[in-house]
Amino acid sequence: MAACLSQLHFRCFACAFVVLAGAAHAQTAEDDATYEEYEQCVQIVNPPCACTGTCEPITEVSDPIEAGALRIDPVYVWGDRSRDDPGSIANLDDGQIANTNADRPADILNKAPGVNIQMNSGQEHLISIRSPVLTGGAGQGSFLILENGVPTRSPAFGNVNALIEPHLEIADAIEIVRGPGSARYGSNAVHGLINIILPDLYGGDRLSLAYGSLGKARGDLSMRLGDWRVSASIQDDAGWRDFTGSDQQKLSAQTQVDLGEWTLQPWFSASNLAQETAGFIEGPHAYENEALAKSNPNPEAFRDAWSARLAMRATRNFTDRTLIVTPFVRTQAMIFSQHFLPYGGVEKNGHTGGGVMTELQLGDEALSWRLGADADIASGYLKEIQPLPNANPAFVRGQHYDYSVDTQTFALWGEVSIAPADRLKLVAGLRAEAHEYDYDTRLAPGIRGRFNVPADRSDSFDLLTPKLGAIWDLGEGALYANYARGERAPQVSDLYRLQNLQVPGQIKTETLDSVELGYRGAMGEALEIDAAIYAMDKENFFFRDSDGLNVPNGSTRHVGAEFAGNWDITDQLTLSGNLAWSDQTYTFNRPVRAGAEVIRDGAQIDTAPEWLADLALVWSPTDALAFELSAEHVGEYFTNPANTATYPGHTVWNARAAWAISETNELYLIIRNLTDEAYADRADFAFGQDRYFPGEPLNATIGFRKRFD
Repeated sequence: MAACLSQLHFRCFACAFVVLAGAAHAQTAEDDATYEEYEQCVQIVNPPCACTGTCEPITEVSDPIEAGALRIDPVYVWGDRSRDDPGSIANLDDGQIANTNADRPADILNKAPGVNIQMNSGQEHLISIRSPVLTGGAGQGSFLILENGVPTRSPAFGNVNALIEPHLEIADAIEIVRGPGSARYGSNAVHGLINIILPDLYGGDRLSLAYGSLGKARGDLSMRLGDWRVSASIQDDAGWRDFTGSDQQKLSAQTQVDLGEWTLQPWFSASNLAQETAGFIEGPHAYENEALAKSNPNPEAFRDAWSARLAMRATRNFTDRTLIVTPFVRTQAMIFSQHFLPYGGVEKNGHTGGGVMTELQLGDEALSWRLGADADIASGYLKEIQPLPNANPAFVRGQHYDYSVDTQTFALWGEVSIAPADRLKLVAGLRAEAHEYDYDTRLAPGIRGRFNVPADRSDSFDLLTPKLGAIWDLGEGALYANYARGERAPQVSDLYRLQNLQVPGQIKTETLDSVELGYRGAMGEALEIDAAIYAMDKENFFFRDSDGLNVPNGSTRHVGAEFAGNWDITDQLTLSGNLAWSDQTYTFNRPVRAGAEVIRDGAQIDTAPEWLADLALVWSPTDALAFELSAEHVGEYFTNPANTATYPGHTVWNARAAWAISETNELYLIIRNLTDEAYADRADFAFGQDRYFPGEPLNATIGFRKRFD
């Protein structure tokens, strides 16, 4: 690939976290060296050139469990909410995860109601949970990503591509909370959270190998090594679009140790991604042109990212209470080209930090308490450079930003559960949280074209997030009502990567108030459903419009209904799936800024489909055979806030067949996009252009899975 920097391949994962600091230091030094190549390229003005590595022009089943040990559902251990708590929750179990064999986060997560993960290029993606598909700081800070109940990133250093980091390929379960979770987890759980549950220590060993017709090869292994469970995933993707190859590796390990009265459950997780990236294709319905869909307008684009996390859950049971202490440390770094922006910048960012989560549980079924105190301290940085000149004088060649930020977050929270009557439970919670930012720039403050570098400063934000809910047990099912507030302090990039029309300090804490009513449970012996309706109002919504300008004071309204069900039609035939409807609108007016776009109160929020659906029909004629036909539907949506551009939506059909050769061996075939539908994974309108990330064409994956009983 022709670029100022060669692909960075970080192949080494630490077996113990003591090596991590050294590895991080070495990696940062290498990134600094490659970033300096861009700074040298910036000096070449005549003639202007696209950069190469030398700055020359481009020509064109379970192990035995010890006596007395109790096997507990992993979602119960690590999850945020149990089924007898109010609120909407979806659990994707190990069977669904294994059968889906997801190459990308969207493949598995879009099976949950109200969830819409849009894939961009390679492993890049954007998230929606009861929300529009959000980008920038809103996309970074509105969804909390957890691994075994611990956030994978510090609150102010989010990433819209955060799902590339946790080890979801071999997860025992994925828990999705729809709606605010801030009363328990604080900032970033505004629209919801995704919790990746790593494999059970006492589960069976398993191996999976797969190869796809688009050039994807993948292997996943989870096995016991002494007292540890170690899991690894490797994926090599040739890329179906031009110059879009990628390599991804993930590693996780966990164990359990009894130390006196304490039970210790430490785990380690790491990820590495090196990918060549394709840019948007442009023009009305460009995704319908097969040759254009396979092309790559940005062959120089890339993304290299790595992360590592170490945490330990320490539990001690007393006579009438349980204490849980979870210390953690984490680090990550990323460098990528901003092919989606007109000036083609290169960004490098990273952060390292750690903290502790504490929880005290006490009481009984009639009255119980959960009390906690959390702390998170981190240090991060961001650099952005524009290697080449641009015809627009607002996009000034050279360094745009180079800063570091130290953050501190402290929180106290409590939750009480009361059973005033048989089968009725009331839950109330409150969290108080304080954020401190200390920003230091290495560039001279001031405005250069579109870019505004603020002077050194400190900022602070205080959050107060309540929740109140009730659940009524009806026997086979339960009715619930829930109110919750979500809040997020601004992301570091919101605060300090400013534009020329922004004033430092004008961004406020974003808040979202949500109410919901729902039912979950059985309806007869063969049908199980989960249904909910909700309404939410958001204030101080910070986003970037399709003119590329930041809006610091937006407000929005979100109402919707969700349904998920599983129907055993016969002993051999099962129908399952979900359906979600939403109406998501702006509730403010924004005057013309760049002369191209006006936002009006009542207009639909862009990239917020009215309808989402996922349906699967499974036929198991024998114990050894299974066949599945599934469909994923994304409805029509506007692609810009002014509601002048639309994407018509799509329905993609998939099929799966599995043959159990023996009790421990299975062959399977997955066919994705069965009808070879021409569609867009993501449709957007920006800088006056329709632009798209095209969806994958018809493709097949054949795989082998083995369990070691």
